Amino acid sequence: MQPFPPDFLLGRLLYRDGLILVVDKPAGLPVHAGPKGGPNLEDYVDALRFGLPSPPHLAHRLDRDTSGCLVLGRHKKALRRLGKLFESGQVEKVYWAVVDGRLESPEGRIDQALRKRSTEARGWWMEGAPEGEGRRAVTDYKVLAVGRDCSLVECRPRTGRTHQLRVHLAGIGHPIRGDAVYGRPQPGEQLLLHAKALRLPLYPTRPLLEIEAPVPEPFAEAVAALESVPRALSG
Repeated sequence: MQPFPPDFLLGRLLYRDGLILVVDKPAGLPVHAGPKGGPNLEDYVDALRFGLPSPPHLAHRLDRDTSGCLVLGRHKKALRRLGKLFESGQVEKVYWAVVDGRLESPEGRIDQALRKRSTEARGWWMEGAPEGEGRRAVTDYKVLAVGRDCSLVECRPRTGRTHQLRVHLAGIGHPIRGDAVYGRPQPGEQLLLHAKALRLPLYPTRPLLEIEAPVPEPFAEAVAALESVPRALSG
């Protein structure tokens, strides 16, 4: 991936106040440096100080190839408050995914515990765990549109496990398009998973914060031929 301009996140700012920032993370950019290093979102947060002595810090994570809403805390007090909200499940996260095939049910709940596995040859991945093992993971989903061989699905994770949506959707036979770990991607196909919206009860005496990220062009192109496409995608 080519490096971004140092201040590129200013143009992707979705929300700003005294406690938090919400940015629209592009697909393909890790949120922090991995073992191999390379460009990551934390390289660019210094441009988001807005007068504070320190840059903001991540309040949660998105996978490298997931786009959309990402929350940053502007200082330690904000991060503590955000940490409690995320850990207690009070932040509602809404994702859109383009998946292989047509789902049998227009909506449902996936309640499947997850555990981490690893081998020297493959590295690490997440998988469904037998009863009594792993950590509980719950995802609610609803089909928004369908095509000949794929569907647009809205997902609301009720827990925050690593790769949760990717494993859950693959586990019911509908992996996310472009998922090289849990699916069957075509050459050059990118992961079509987008963190569409956040609903955040940040201030007890104020209305719920509701923040949305625009649908990126590759995602919109992938569902242009679907039936009953939501207005946000149809323009």
